[in-house]
Amino acid sequence: MSDLILRRAEPADAARLAVLGAATFLTSFAHDHPGDALVAHVEAYHSRAWYEAALADPDCAAWILETPLGAPVGYAMLTPPALDCPTGPGDIELKRIYLLPGWQSGGWGLKLLQAIEAEARARGAARLYLCVYSLNAGAQRFYARHGFVDTGHIQDFRVGDVPFQDFIWAKPLA
Repeated sequence: MSDLILRRAEPADAARLAVLGAATFLTSFAHDHPGDALVAHVEAYHSRAWYEAALADPDCAAWILETPLGAPVGYAMLTPPALDCPTGPGDIELKRIYLLPGWQSGGWGLKLLQAIEAEARARGAARLYLCVYSLNAGAQRFYARHGFVDTGHIQDFRVGDVPFQDFIWAKPLA
């Protein structure tokens, strides 16, 4: 696993990100999200068209992790903040960071996070925000280890018409 390739995603990577996004979302949330709503969410927010639009937006950026054979195994996205809390003009959001299970706990999540933070700093961002599922204690421990703190705000995340709660966390970059 030490030979994965981390690179900035390009518009031509939309199909790869759609497959990876669907796989990681299903893997992460199938245990407690209703099936039909989960599939509809993946079709809407992990489609090739969704990633094409995100990659065409100059305010967004993504990184992809691949095996030497080019199989995608992880990714992260940076976007303008879309949060249920006040944000400032220099703030940015880590929108997604996922790895397939076989590539977790090997330091690659940190490498993705470091790529996101480097880009956020290069853009002059003051704070990096993220939302973390309220029941995902492992992700919360990871973010806490890397300087994120709970802002005390809750993000309502809907999968279909079923609400889930995400905690909004932030890390100062300046």
